Amino acid sequence: MSIHIPLPVPTHPNEATAPSALPEKKQTLYDRVLEHFSVAGYTLPDANQEKAALTVDEKFWLSYECLLRYLRATNWDADAAIKRLEDTLKWRREFGIYDKITPEYVEPEATIGKGFIFGYDTHGRPAAYVSPSKMGVAESPRTIQFIIWMLERSVDLMGPGVETIGILADYADNSGNPSFGLCRTALDIIQTHYPERLGLALIAHLPWLLNAFFKLIMPFMDSFTREKLVFNPVVNENGVFRTAADAEAWSADSTSRVFAPEQLIQEGWNGSQQFTYSHAVYWEALVKLCDKRRSGMIAAWHHIGGKVGTKEWDVKVAVRDETVDTQVGVDKVLMENGQLQS
Repeated sequence: MSIHIPLPVPTHPNEATAPSALPEKKQTLYDRVLEHFSVAGYTLPDANQEKAALTVDEKFWLSYECLLRYLRATNWDADAAIKRLEDTLKWRREFGIYDKITPEYVEPEATIGKGFIFGYDTHGRPAAYVSPSKMGVAESPRTIQFIIWMLERSVDLMGPGVETIGILADYADNSGNPSFGLCRTALDIIQTHYPERLGLALIAHLPWLLNAFFKLIMPFMDSFTREKLVFNPVVNENGVFRTAADAEAWSADSTSRVFAPEQLIQEGWNGSQQFTYSHAVYWEALVKLCDKRRSGMIAAWHHIGGKVGTKEWDVKVAVRDETVDTQVGVDKVLMENGQLQS
């Protein structure tokens, strides 16, 4: 039977555990970054003074795990992490993450199935499927906006303990390819403003003719991104594996595979899910799923205290265990953002 909607978020991803305590030196650096953004009256530098204060969405984004991702990305340089976080906060405003880049705005890019989120890998990472040939059709600035919107929705669908996504690009239909400029722009945004968000990128059925394209783009990738790429992974009846050795070594008790068949689409990836992209059905389901989940996380964040530095783990566990009233959180956000009358 065909399926046209996203799979539910895993409630207990494999290997998911609460964040462990930091060593003393790293805790001191983290505290310094946290204090910078938590101080009373904090305003974003070089921002319009009327809008310089952090919004609810921005405080929610500045989670414990977010601060740590930026600290790790700057090799635990607190000043550099603060600067980079502030640069990303400004970029998110300018790019329109919270207002302009809406489902309605990017939907024209989605109608032919350029990309979609479906299933989760063995670490619970959301799987974002990309069709390179379709992604290159009628490229425009909105194509980049669609890519980032899909990345944001992947973040919405991360379960407890999950901070990264998996990308699956299938070149079996090599009738086209995104332009170098599109790929370079997307890569720059992701590496600059989404540090440590890429968990894995599987690039299947890559024809030798496109090797030159990747040789051109590889120098623009940082080492963290390059090490996540897996070209022509092994796809068989047991799932998807990084290498032939991993596939041969796999057993029911091993951890060598990256995707199980039940979390994979059948077309191109030999999964057991007969997924067919039907835009009208899929798009509505994805938007509703992400809206509901994000509303629940905002509500949980408020319930926990609604502060910068709140742990994503605590928020997601509260959503999973349904320990908060979602609508209360939604109303509170609208009230604080001036969209609901008291």
